[in-house]
Amino acid sequence: MFQPLDPLLHSELRLAIMSLLIGADEAEFPYIKEQTGATAGNLSVQIDKLSAAGYIEVEKTFKSKRPCTLCRITPQGRQAFVQYVEALKSYLEVK
Repeated sequence: MFQPLDPLLHSELRLAIMSLLIGADEAEFPYIKEQTGATAGNLSVQIDKLSAAGYIEVEKTFKSKRPCTLCRITPQGRQAFVQYVEALKSYLEVK
């Protein structure tokens, strides 16, 4: 039987953000933007959605007097990602 896929993570951009953070633990906004190819506006909206769900933490600081947005995956986000991957595997293992 198929496991349900988390609709929040099923979005291509949100899944890409989570995939980057699962390996790096944290990343700055410009790095995520560059790696995903997303526009700043769309990326910001998707980061807000992941943050509101408790999947990532967003820290806004300054770096050399310039704004710096740092994103970190939370334990809840890590668990959701692992569950998403397991659910996806359940679809791939169907014979």
